[in-house]
Amino acid sequence: MNFIPAKTIISGYAENNTWFGCNYNMNIYKGCCHGCIYCDSRSECYGVENFDEIRAKENALAIIEQELKSKRKKGVVGTGSMSDPYNPFEKEYGLTRGALKLINKYGFGISIMTKSDLIVRDIDILKEISEHSPVLALITVTSADDRLCGKIEPRAPLSSQRFEAVKKLSEAGINTGILLMPVLPFIEDTKENISAIIELSGKNGAKFIFPSFGVTLRQNQRDWFYAGLDESFPSVKDKYIESFGNSYECHSPKSKELWELFRQECDRLGILYRMGDIICAYKQAYEDGQLSLFE
Repeated sequence: MNFIPAKTIISGYAENNTWFGCNYNMNIYKGCCHGCIYCDSRSECYGVENFDEIRAKENALAIIEQELKSKRKKGVVGTGSMSDPYNPFEKEYGLTRGALKLINKYGFGISIMTKSDLIVRDIDILKEISEHSPVLALITVTSADDRLCGKIEPRAPLSSQRFEAVKKLSEAGINTGILLMPVLPFIEDTKENISAIIELSGKNGAKFIFPSFGVTLRQNQRDWFYAGLDESFPSVKDKYIESFGNSYECHSPKSKELWELFRQECDRLGILYRMGDIICAYKQAYEDGQLSLFE
């Protein structure tokens, strides 16, 4: 793994971020080796060259500590939006774990998006953070079937391993849920797949599922995606071209019926799925506690 220079790692404060209520954004690594055929981060607008090569930012922990110390407002730091914080190199370098220790030290919360079961290694620190600030673990699962998962996300841990991580996190008291996105049209958008994911989510203690029944495609990301379709799903590319052309948003033709099924099953199992409810569920107790200090 190579290291690249960086002047800053944690973004400025956002008061009302609608994406899981994160107030800051943090990406220690650049690039990803999961090889997911749909990856939006490959889009030209992000300017990440040699995307499959993982690089870490030089002096990351020193930069993060300085930035956390200088922040005037506490809040939830989100990570995983551009590069998985639990890539294989994290086992050796422990930069994400080091950042979590600093987030705990300076009294911030954390929201983590990942496809890796390595997150369970850091349950001890996540529990410490949860004693003073909101903690949210978001595990991406798009297929209930490991064989299909292996074609779509070829170098990421299998779905079954991710569900096991959800179970361990939930049993440890960490507010954990599923990012059900993207659901690829003509491949994953079946009632059987969606029902199975919901059932496995409930069985393993997920508190919420946030879905998107479709995929976004733009720039060179589309070329990468179509190459993946040609390799693993012959003839499906033609369906995309015919159905969506060059559209950015490619919604599943089954979206309406899948949403109805999704809502019914989540309601039956008591699983949250509205963004506002998810944010409230993991933040409310801390906000109430802060208010009580001034009563």
